Amino acid sequence: MEMDKFSRRDFIKKSVLAGAALPFAGKGLFANTKKKSKKSVLMVWGGWEGHEPKQCVDIFAPWLEEQGFDVEISNTLDSYLDEKNLNSKDLIVQVVTMSPEKEGSPRLRGLYKAVKNGVGLAGWHGGLADSFRNSPEYQFMVGGQWVAHPGGEVDYKVNIIDQTDPITKGLSDFKMRSEQYYLHVDPINEVLATTTYSGEHAPWIKGVVMPVVWKKMYGKGRVFYSSLGHSAGDFDVPEALEITKRGMLWASDS
Repeated sequence: MEMDKFSRRDFIKKSVLAGAALPFAGKGLFANTKKKSKKSVLMVWGGWEGHEPKQCVDIFAPWLEEQGFDVEISNTLDSYLDEKNLNSKDLIVQVVTMSPEKEGSPRLRGLYKAVKNGVGLAGWHGGLADSFRNSPEYQFMVGGQWVAHPGGEVDYKVNIIDQTDPITKGLSDFKMRSEQYYLHVDPINEVLATTTYSGEHAPWIKGVVMPVVWKKMYGKGRVFYSSLGHSAGDFDVPEALEITKRGMLWASDS
């Protein structure tokens, strides 16, 4: 079943610098860690094209291969129906925005079961936190759901609040020009980075501190999420790129 595509406004695609990385990327953290056995990842992309799902996958798939992963790429949610293949993976990276898939569908049940059994789940922006709006269980798994981005693409600051976690260790606060996601979030999330709203575009939320990066468990599976990544161009920001890379590696160690 090929996923429906969505449009909500014209989108000017940004150029992609797939090789962008911080000078210290992979040093003393996850990236150069030798694995005892080769790992496997399934990357599923689709949904609304404005989030450039394929372009984003094209940034991270070669890098995951460099880390020693067997990388399988799919643009159909039917991949979640193959229980044997799904449970053979160490990691699922989902990049699917606004799918009409409903709660209780066999595809979502397959995904839930795999993560509960210990397969890691990682993703960013709407590709993970705005995938299945009609599914409460999905939101329970991910730890949040997008509800607004006041002002559209704006300038904002990301604050690193955990300097010891491997996903954010060594990183400093940084600036973004993108959608500043307002989310409904799970209090169980272990929050690693936040952003604070100025109130310029929605005065009633002035001063609200919102999680940007978090990790959590769902059953035995590790779940990583970052609200950065509105388009492939967001990953031109070295910190946004590095956080996503580290988050995927962390989730794969379920």
